[in-house]
Amino acid sequence: MIGAVTDVDPERHAPLDPSVIGYLRHLEVERRAATNTVAAYRRDLERLARFLDRRGLRPLDCTRADLEAAVREAMTEGLSPTSVARFTAAIRSFYRFHHVTGALGSNPAADLQAPRRMATLPRFLSLDDVDALIAAPDVSTPAGLRDRALIEVLYATGLRVSELVGLRLTDIRPDEGWVQCLGKGHRQRIVPLGAEAAGWLERYLQQGRPVLLRRRESPWVFVNARGGGRLTRSGFWKILRAHGRTAGITAPLSPHVLRHSFATHLLERGADLRAIQAMLGHADLSTTQIYTHVLEARLRQVYDAFHPRR
Repeated sequence: MIGAVTDVDPERHAPLDPSVIGYLRHLEVERRAATNTVAAYRRDLERLARFLDRRGLRPLDCTRADLEAAVREAMTEGLSPTSVARFTAAIRSFYRFHHVTGALGSNPAADLQAPRRMATLPRFLSLDDVDALIAAPDVSTPAGLRDRALIEVLYATGLRVSELVGLRLTDIRPDEGWVQCLGKGHRQRIVPLGAEAAGWLERYLQQGRPVLLRRRESPWVFVNARGGGRLTRSGFWKILRAHGRTAGITAPLSPHVLRHSFATHLLERGADLRAIQAMLGHADLSTTQIYTHVLEARLRQVYDAFHPRR
């Protein structure tokens, strides 16, 4: 995996600063960050390096004022609040690393903050919409059995779409009620699987998957309808949206919306936030706490609608 970090910025056609290369290798090798995470940090640090280059500066030679100017420029160039926040976080992490390792005597990015923004609450489905979505596939066909099992497992476990389509036969134990997956940062976790989802998964494995495979062998649980290759993320997106239309769901629908629905519905029924964190594979509890804001927003709506002296 170390080869993914190269020393050339393709946009500038110039070597990356050694300080940037060293930090990216730290993310990749020591922190074992996901490939997409390393790529995102690289893009943000390349943006910073281009800004500083125009000022005749190298990354480790700048001041707090230079970094604040870089953030302001990102805002004026039209980056979304989320992208600006991520850019700022990458800057903080980069300078914290070099301060801790001794390359910098002081940290110019300490407490550097992105502009305040309203938190975006995750979209989720109602229970009625979930029921309609689950019932949408035609289970009289092998592909329909696969689709029913896909949606059941996703809603029962809250897996990320990459984790769902990446399940291997050795990762599932429907008879014991659990699946295991490899999540972000190459962290493996075990997630409970309810009886309903386990039943549909076993039915698909026995009746649908062999037909889709056409006597071929595959290590993947969920295969496509063209001869048993692995179902892709984009393939599942198309499947889910097609069944969403059949179910009459008009709101934007994606695998992540179903993941959010899983977490929100568990929390509504009193599940412990740390248990939800473990099932979702969040490294930090603060990531999971967004779901408490969903409930707070809903409580506010109920209060405003029904309290006689609101």
